[in-house]
Amino acid sequence: MVWTQAFTSPVLAADTANGAKLFEVHCVGCHVNGGNIVRWNKTLQLRALERNKVNTIDAIATLVANGKANMSAYKDRLTIAEIEDVSAYVLEQANKGWR
Repeated sequence: MVWTQAFTSPVLAADTANGAKLFEVHCVGCHVNGGNIVRWNKTLQLRALERNKVNTIDAIATLVANGKANMSAYKDRLTIAEIEDVSAYVLEQANKGWR
């Protein structure tokens, strides 16, 4: 079963500060500095996100929620708002080059 959800409500903006905290707890183990220790070509760098067509908050959020291949699904561990927050943080950092 694939979980789909419309993210990025125009009324409620994502909280990237909360996304940063969530990233540190749930993501940094595999994605430190936007990298990927499991699959080197599936990083969170902007070029990789664009190449893999995961370069929008919605696309990142769907991947975070459902997982894919070696990536765990977080739909049962994070709320929709938390998934949106961490997804917005990832895209923000990718646009900044993870600096």
